[in-house]
Amino acid sequence: MKEGDARPGPVRRLYDWMLGWADTPHGPRALAGLAFAESSIFPIPPDPLLIALALGAPRRALRFAAICTIASVVGGVVGYFLGMAAWGVVGDFFLAHVPGVDAAGFEAVRALYERWGFWAVFVAGLTPIPYKVFTLASGVFAISFPIFLGASAVSRGLRFFVVAGLIRVFGASIQRVIDRWFNVVTWVFAALVIGGFLAIELAL
Repeated sequence: MKEGDARPGPVRRLYDWMLGWADTPHGPRALAGLAFAESSIFPIPPDPLLIALALGAPRRALRFAAICTIASVVGGVVGYFLGMAAWGVVGDFFLAHVPGVDAAGFEAVRALYERWGFWAVFVAGLTPIPYKVFTLASGVFAISFPIFLGASAVSRGLRFFVVAGLIRVFGASIQRVIDRWFNVVTWVFAALVIGGFLAIELAL
């Protein structure tokens, strides 16, 4: 292959394909589908498409966030029941072919749940940790479904509505800030929340 003829890798092509939906009338439906799929099999989070749609129509940003949140939580529920009811059938395929899903990750999830319960799912839903690992592992290890559902709804909603809200208020000027700092901010916020509740627990 000649210099300059290098083609983008499969993940980059998938990313570009995903963003291409923002320029079509089917963008919101694509956002719902991608948010749903990312909760169990899709390798790229829906945030880039959410940002692109919100920048194109800031007044509809919160609507896009609602679509993204609902679809992501529903996808997470599907992932949970896949892990609970069908892991013996699909587990080998997921471990071999779904990016971010591996046996070591599952064991890490088990340990986190044993220590943190609700907060393990909350952090996974809010931060860049692959959410699909938690949804599938939650079912495999039969984690309390109400805890799983509540933590997923709160964290996924917070993540997507914060992004959409910033764009709704500040418009395109906030995009660079989101791209550069959002993951760092979510980690810090999650650490502060968990640290606060841990301090309360130790004080009681």
